[in-house]
Amino acid sequence: SDDDFFLDLLTHRVPPGVDEAAYVKAGFLNSVAKGDQACRAISQKHATFLLGTMLGGYSITSLIELLDNDETAEAACEALSHTILIYEAHQSILEKSSHNTYAKKIVDSWAEGDWFTSKDPLSESIKAIVFRVDGETNTDDLSPATEAWSRPDIPLHAKAMLIKKMDKPLETIEKLKEKGLPLAYVGDVVGTGSSRKSAINSVLWHMGEPIDYIPNKNSGGIVLGGKIAPIFFNTAEDSGALPIQCDVSKLN
Repeated sequence: SDDDFFLDLLTHRVPPGVDEAAYVKAGFLNSVAKGDQACRAISQKHATFLLGTMLGGYSITSLIELLDNDETAEAACEALSHTILIYEAHQSILEKSSHNTYAKKIVDSWAEGDWFTSKDPLSESIKAIVFRVDGETNTDDLSPATEAWSRPDIPLHAKAMLIKKMDKPLETIEKLKEKGLPLAYVGDVVGTGSSRKSAINSVLWHMGEPIDYIPNKNSGGIVLGGKIAPIFFNTAEDSGALPIQCDVSKLN
């Protein structure tokens, strides 16, 4: 139905954070959550839940205010307990915790680190298919400067990954995926050159996993390198990937 289509569009296809579209999304959900606007496809509680999927930014003030509404307080508490991009707004929650039990639960949850400890642990073993790139791969190989105009559009920009480094890289990737296992990016030297987040974004677009409620961006993924440039290593970790520096001479 149209309701399902538009709800899915709002839920999964609008960027979170402080994007212009996120501002519109947060404003609409705020009005529904507070009961100022009725929406047959979204209840007050579900609107509050959806605000909690936006990671921070424009949703934070609304979620804090919703702690005072009996209809939405529990959902707002759950959302804020697992949100860490709070910045100065944490002071408002600390002050509210003296008289609001839900705000107190949020502070206690932060103290326990629930936002992190509640995540699924890394598997004891991971089976993956090797995608081998011989020699040195620099960030321009992964994210060509000639295609810089497309970097904000990760799926589009990722089409340029390795096109100047090897023959038909994307076709090779798709062929390997047919084996039904995740791919591991393997290279002798990986990630040298200028620092650019778009390089790991491209790798993860092809070899990572979708992120719930965040469109056109992946996380996860495995990068194995005989040497991995330090900045690229850190950026990969920050993006949710598993970079490992190891002997790759027998991985083909």
